[in-house]
Amino acid sequence: MKRIISWFLRSVPRHWLHSVAPIGGKVISLFLRGNNFEDPITGITYRKMLPYGRVSSRPNALAPDSLSLERHRLLWMYLKKKTDFFSTPARMLHMAPEYCFMHRFRAMDHLDYVTADLNSPWADVHCDICALPFVDDSFDIVFCNHVLEHIEDDQKAMQELFRVLKPGGWAMLQVPINYNNETTYEDSTITDPKERELHFWQDDHYRLYGRDYATVLQTIGFESSEYDFISEFSEGEVRKYGFMREEKIYTVQKPALVPAAG
Repeated sequence: MKRIISWFLRSVPRHWLHSVAPIGGKVISLFLRGNNFEDPITGITYRKMLPYGRVSSRPNALAPDSLSLERHRLLWMYLKKKTDFFSTPARMLHMAPEYCFMHRFRAMDHLDYVTADLNSPWADVHCDICALPFVDDSFDIVFCNHVLEHIEDDQKAMQELFRVLKPGGWAMLQVPINYNNETTYEDSTITDPKERELHFWQDDHYRLYGRDYATVLQTIGFESSEYDFISEFSEGEVRKYGFMREEKIYTVQKPALVPAAG
């Protein structure tokens, strides 16, 4: 199973995966039900979950019904426990919408929910993140998770997300981070796919963010901080929900009063 999933992730275009994975996941789920793991997004429990990873496969990473990974389940719990996301009216932009979230978010009456992506069949608006077709200060909430590492000019993408977020609005901008690296590692001379996997963890990544990620976001104008939310869970809960112990949450907000340029 590890090799099959790894082959699909490496070989099948992402937008095709988006079309077939939900059906395949629900079929496989029927053979994995049990009581060792729980997906907090759906409440469904499993004997085991699916492995996931292009290079290094992680056991019990993918919940087959929601297609949630470790980071999605942690983020769901953060939204429920630490925010008013599920109750306060808001206009929301969801870049590269994740299957495990988008139908649930769209069903929430208090959200004016807009999805956007360059190619995804799930997106309402097809656009370049570096040139978003929205006016300034359009959204109360922006989600853009595990996207920036795929963008050659990530600074421009961050600036666009900052631009369309309303003053006082907040965003979730999670990225893969190597916590062994003090600073973000980027080298434009590395173009070979195998070398990119070695250096940046995937062949379609332009960089690997380090412990300076919160500071990088602050240079754009965001108020940003790193939150070790997972430390609030017991070891039993970390295993039950299939979390990754090293995952951090980055809380990001656009200042209510943005200084005038110049």
